[in-house]
Amino acid sequence: MTSHSHQMIRHTVVLRTLEVLRVQRLAPHMQRVVFGGMELHGFVSAAPDDHVKLFFPNSTGDIVPPVLGPNGPTYPPGREYSPMRDYTPRHHDSELGELTIDFVLHGDGPAATWAAQAAPGQPIGAGGPRGSNIIADDFDAYVLVGDETALPAIGRRLEEMPEGVRVEVLVEIPQVGDRQPLHSRAHVNVRWLERNGVSADQSELLERALRELSVPAGDTFYWIAAESRRTRNMRQWLSEERGVPKDWMKAKGYWKAGAGGDDDD
Repeated sequence: MTSHSHQMIRHTVVLRTLEVLRVQRLAPHMQRVVFGGMELHGFVSAAPDDHVKLFFPNSTGDIVPPVLGPNGPTYPPGREYSPMRDYTPRHHDSELGELTIDFVLHGDGPAATWAAQAAPGQPIGAGGPRGSNIIADDFDAYVLVGDETALPAIGRRLEEMPEGVRVEVLVEIPQVGDRQPLHSRAHVNVRWLERNGVSADQSELLERALRELSVPAGDTFYWIAAESRRTRNMRQWLSEERGVPKDWMKAKGYWKAGAGGDDDD
């Protein structure tokens, strides 16, 4: 069995105030927001599934992020702190000074509500990423599995894949209109799975598609992101039924059913 070396890079956490530059509706359930501002200088995101923490306006419309100090993050006393959610940096252009983040539009939490009405000039708080987990690039094949909350990370990973790599992609989305163009230099096969009214926590489309997927030849890395319970079950199935080594897969629950608020992307 070949040993593949992953790399973990830690970043100094920086809290920033950014502003909306432009907004684009990518699909019925996906809103793209491009941020900019002088404080974006020095931003680093080294892996496709990095996460930044965004701080949204509180009930009075103020953005109140924590203050970083020697004892960790603390909040100003007597002030209502901002709701926060984790999101994937879909694209960062250091020359243009732009950070692109795609928001899933379902639920009525603070992030989805904010993203649906986002307009140029509006401010937002941002922190991180804390670190980047860089997956080894010498596997023979990669399998990417996720629901719509994972699409930003999947899209970015495909764009950063080198030429010639074989990639199987399973994406579950609310409806056919939520499909997006996915660009890559790699040899990519994408299978779209539409729920068509079934709730994202009760669907089993990804699980069935993963079980039916032919095992790619050679060493294969599996990346999975969806609702926490479903992600855990798929990881367990790969380990127990297909014998995939622990270091040959990464599975993360991007959101948890019944937790309230928005799905984190």
